[in-house]
Amino acid sequence: MNKKDYYEVLGLQKGASDEDIKRAFRKLAKQYHPDVNKDPGAEEKFKEIGEAYSVLSDSEKKRQYDQFGHAAFQNGGGAGGFGGFSTEDFDFSSIFDDLFGGGFGGFSSFGGSRGRSANRPQKGRDRLINVDLSFEEAVKGCKKEISLELDEECDECSGKGGFGETTCSACNGRGRIIEEQRSFLGIFQTETTCKTCNGRGKTYERKCNHCKGTGHIRTKKKIEINIPEGVDTGHQLKITGKGEAGYNGGPNGDIYFEFKVKNSPIFERDGIDLYLTVPITITDAVLGCKKEIPTTDGNVYLEIKAGTQNGSKLKLKGKGVKGVNSLRKGDMYVIIHVVIPTKLSREQKKLMDNLRDTNLENDSEIKKFNQYL
Repeated sequence: MNKKDYYEVLGLQKGASDEDIKRAFRKLAKQYHPDVNKDPGAEEKFKEIGEAYSVLSDSEKKRQYDQFGHAAFQNGGGAGGFGGFSTEDFDFSSIFDDLFGGGFGGFSSFGGSRGRSANRPQKGRDRLINVDLSFEEAVKGCKKEISLELDEECDECSGKGGFGETTCSACNGRGRIIEEQRSFLGIFQTETTCKTCNGRGKTYERKCNHCKGTGHIRTKKKIEINIPEGVDTGHQLKITGKGEAGYNGGPNGDIYFEFKVKNSPIFERDGIDLYLTVPITITDAVLGCKKEIPTTDGNVYLEIKAGTQNGSKLKLKGKGVKGVNSLRKGDMYVIIHVVIPTKLSREQKKLMDNLRDTNLENDSEIKKFNQYL
């Protein structure tokens, strides 16, 4: 019988390391597992992958295969014949946790089972709630009352979904049904959720009308949250145990509040630092002045020295934003914008003409430029 090269089956070159072999098998097993891939030939491909792995993952079989090829396992060859492969040294469960996010009910194959019962306590689902904040609310912190809908345990049946509890006769309380299929590779065992009890392992004489047998009811709630100072867009606040109700006595999920902060009309934020552009007149820039400016802690007076240039940056230490869960505050940077008037009165024009007649060319920048004229 013509067999494909085992290395080729796993997409590897001869001499591949044990880690490469395991990684290749993991990837292909996830791709061709019969419970996941329903394409014709997927099951045969899965068996072929398993056969290749059973040889290449065994150091002695691998050595004989590298030396003699498939002949090592034919007619009582050096490997003692191929009679199915062992997976004792390979963690199948890790594959299926990857496949199903840890929530798969426990498929096992080749003679083993790691079955998980759906009637075990399960944590409720987490919730993500988006919260809009003004710039001031984010900087200063605030309290917010948030309205939302959550699944809660039914008060009528205490979350069971019914009354007159009995053990499910179809699955004997396991919540799972095991089916076996034999092949030349061994025994395949597939666990599926019991349809009679929907995986709970219990049935009830009478269904709860209040929750329609689900054990949960949808409830509108209001939750007050304390938003700390300094949050910004993308920051999250976690409230433990206030999410969706758990199952079978499991804990509630958590709620994550994610914030979206509106822009300020005057401040620009960079982390915990703030930037403020302050317009001043030409005369204030030339002669200097004290300018009243806003901060997040109220108005302050900023001293602008004579001769301040357009674009100058002045620092106000500690006038920025407080870091979340920190005592440190950022700084505020004031960017000076000298406004050039576009309209002047007759008297203003006369004053500007008189100013132009004076010698202002002692400025170092003007001198530096004029030397090239």
